[in-house]
Amino acid sequence: MQQASEMKIVGSLALLYVFRMLGLFMVFPIMMIYGDEYVGSTTVLLGMALGLYGVTQAVFQIPMGMLSDVWGRKQVIVLGLALFGLGSVIAAVSESIWGLLIGRLLQGTGAIAAAILALVGDLTSEKNRTKAMAVIGASIGLSFAIALFLGPLLATFGGISTVFWASSLFAVAGMVILFWAIPSAPPKTQSSNIAVPALLRTTLANRDLLRLNWAIFCLHFVLTATFVLAPVLLEKTGLPGEDHWHYYLPIMLVAFIGMLPFMFLAERKQKMKFVMLLAILSLIASECILHFYGGYKSGWIAALLWFFVAFNLLEATLPSLLSKQAPLGSKGTAMGVYSTCQFLGAALGGIVGGLMFDGFGSAGVVAACVALCSLWFISAFWLRFPPHGNNRAVSTSE
Repeated sequence: MQQASEMKIVGSLALLYVFRMLGLFMVFPIMMIYGDEYVGSTTVLLGMALGLYGVTQAVFQIPMGMLSDVWGRKQVIVLGLALFGLGSVIAAVSESIWGLLIGRLLQGTGAIAAAILALVGDLTSEKNRTKAMAVIGASIGLSFAIALFLGPLLATFGGISTVFWASSLFAVAGMVILFWAIPSAPPKTQSSNIAVPALLRTTLANRDLLRLNWAIFCLHFVLTATFVLAPVLLEKTGLPGEDHWHYYLPIMLVAFIGMLPFMFLAERKQKMKFVMLLAILSLIASECILHFYGGYKSGWIAALLWFFVAFNLLEATLPSLLSKQAPLGSKGTAMGVYSTCQFLGAALGGIVGGLMFDGFGSAGVVAACVALCSLWFISAFWLRFPPHGNNRAVSTSE
């Protein structure tokens, strides 16, 4: 009974997370197509608008998590949702690119990922915590899949401002879920599961954790940079922006199914390193296909399908590896640093992707992604993987 109750709470938190991430992700497939609605927009500035939320997410993730120790988890989550909603409204009513940039920056200040993960830890028992974290991690992938077809669909009714208005409503829906379906954390647990400054040195000295932080940085850099390029290429095939959602939904569904055999190989057959290296190579291959054949619908579909099989696989396995590698007692700190690197990657992917596309076209974006993935591939060779079933760190000093 307790397990059922805990998982119901986790399900509610996952739904809250879905609403939160939808608002950030829905602009990915439409920003480069509908962004010219804003006065003063350029390719570079639209690329910045695509990834700029990651800057404030990275800056505020750990401080907001630590504030939740002092002020309370739910209070901080409400504050984050309110900031996100306000940023969405500013972006929706803005007519200039600068208003859009301010709105995206403000959206990012609502950095509640660490506080939500801490609340999951507060409200679940040790035996259910791994499953709970897996559910939250899966919700990120689900929200991204929904966002890729929902964003273009909503944009058909009124452009990109419609998407931002929907984001503000999602923020309100998140608040409703928080108050109606999720209990407050017991006061005595409020300091057990979040980043602690004294643990940062140990976390940053762990080489395996650094490699995983580098991995999530690269993954989200490549994701954001790819969406500077992919929607534009699909439009060049002759498909108008309002019809793009017809392609994203089946691609994400097939990619999810295609990921499952590799998940089985990684977890059950203990081939995690092989699967990770194969996924990184798949990202490189998909970028090359997108560059050379992305001007054809069949080539574009093949590239995105291959990309998302690899992306979904890595997005699901990297947090699990981090949890196993992090020293006991510093998992919250490790997760805070990991989340910061994730959002920094998203921010720089949009900014660099926009600059490269403006200066060198698709070849520039692809070159940046391939170069970064190549460095990641080399780094992954040196990553030590814990024994199967082990949830302790390999080392607390490297």
